[in-house]
Amino acid sequence: MFYDSIIQNKEIFKIVYAAIVVLICALIVIKTDKLFKLSFHDGIRYLRNAFFFYGVAFVIRYFIKFLFEINYLSYYSFLVDSLFEFFLVMAGFFLLYSLLWKKFENRGPLSFSSLLNPRVLIFYTLAIVIVLLDFLWINYLFMFLTQVLIFVYVSFISYSNYRKDNYQHRFPKFYFVAMVIALFAWILNALAQIYFNWDQIIMINVYLLNALFFLLFLYGVIKVTKN
Repeated sequence: MFYDSIIQNKEIFKIVYAAIVVLICALIVIKTDKLFKLSFHDGIRYLRNAFFFYGVAFVIRYFIKFLFEINYLSYYSFLVDSLFEFFLVMAGFFLLYSLLWKKFENRGPLSFSSLLNPRVLIFYTLAIVIVLLDFLWINYLFMFLTQVLIFVYVSFISYSNYRKDNYQHRFPKFYFVAMVIALFAWILNALAQIYFNWDQIIMINVYLLNALFFLLFLYGVIKVTKN
């Protein structure tokens, strides 16, 4: 009954889902930006960038593409899909780098841009290559493979950090839980394309897992900001 109701109203469900995700991303960006200005912690601004890119990706995929379709510009859909994939992949890279930046950077937080610096340009290049490969193969295989690998790695790092810092309560538990949820969502998404021809019930579960991922981060950011 639950799945049937959503399938019958899937377009409305997608719009509501996208609107919620974009709103959550906007709140996370605003709150993490304030937190960065208080702490000058580079990891926080890379995390902020990740959710900014997630928000842009969802706006492109669910709102701009919809506007193109209702104005009979669907022949531009390949461009919209490519931009959506680029921003989504870059968001994953920023999440990864928010945990790894200390290994590569020794400069102060205000000495360069977090959106344009030599290391981030490497991620931009990789994202463009991934988008081009998926465009040539007419699927999202390379995006799925990249994101599954990223979230396997960030799940491992976040769990390791949580275990290491648990006695001092410095690394939040929600971070690890959110990463595992995102990992399952990406795996399900990949299976839906490769083996199940975008099965609608599987995709609904992907949407729900994604929503939970964003809600967990919003909860965590609000909690950290209050503290």
